[in-house]
Amino acid sequence: MAQSSTPMRVLVIANQKGGVGKTTTAINLGTALAAIGERVLIVDLDPQGNASTGLGIDRRNRRLSTYDVLIGEETLQAILQTTAVPRLTLAPSTLDLLGVELEIAGRKDRAYCLKGALQALEQVQQSNPEAERFSYVLIDCPPSLNLLTMNAMAASHAVLVPLQCEFFALEGLSQLLSTVDQVKKTLNASLTIHGIVLTMFDTRNSLAAQVVADVRSFMGDKVYDTVIPRNVRVSEAPSHGKPVLLYDLKCSGSQAYLKLASEVIQRERRYRAADADLERNEL
Repeated sequence: MAQSSTPMRVLVIANQKGGVGKTTTAINLGTALAAIGERVLIVDLDPQGNASTGLGIDRRNRRLSTYDVLIGEETLQAILQTTAVPRLTLAPSTLDLLGVELEIAGRKDRAYCLKGALQALEQVQQSNPEAERFSYVLIDCPPSLNLLTMNAMAASHAVLVPLQCEFFALEGLSQLLSTVDQVKKTLNASLTIHGIVLTMFDTRNSLAAQVVADVRSFMGDKVYDTVIPRNVRVSEAPSHGKPVLLYDLKCSGSQAYLKLASEVIQRERRYRAADADLERNEL
């Protein structure tokens, strides 16, 4: 099984539009990465808590959540819950997150609450055997560019953008790209776009094919080769508290997320190789 010996990589899954497949991508990409040997943490930062529900964590069992972490009353380590997926762990969400902006708005470090918590978690992880350390952290954000999303972007290495194959896709993408640029200028100079994943692709819809072509023309190799199809099994899985890979491994949606996981890891290897070359050149 593949295991990363490098520090854990933090990817934020973000789009200010709702219904584009953010949570579905967080759950199923995380499951697919775990299935191919990575150790993954999903941080649920959406007050709706759909990632937590979709991984089978009942609301009654979320005594502690990311809310407690952001207000500084608990560590990330203290709130972690195991899931039915081997090597996949969850930091759950509750509706308390709706009030977190008011609670932390007066703090000077209000945009860095999650970053500090992740740094503390990584320090704890260093005392674990390498096979038990998280190699990837995926942060599921609410469908808005609020303080929760800012915390996620400030804490992350890169942004993974799910983009639905619909008419207004490029308009929404432009807004998100300008937000990422703003975050780079003010909160996190090293933030990059890891990639754009096209979701809910319907082969029967000629507009969907045009959207794919337009996004690829606009963003070039930032768009993943993998396209996530519109698939009824993907839609059904959350109601059973399971990722689609556990619900129906052979369906087209599951296979697409496995391909996306492989593509994410390939990109990571390229990024790390480029960073190593840069360091050697600076010496």
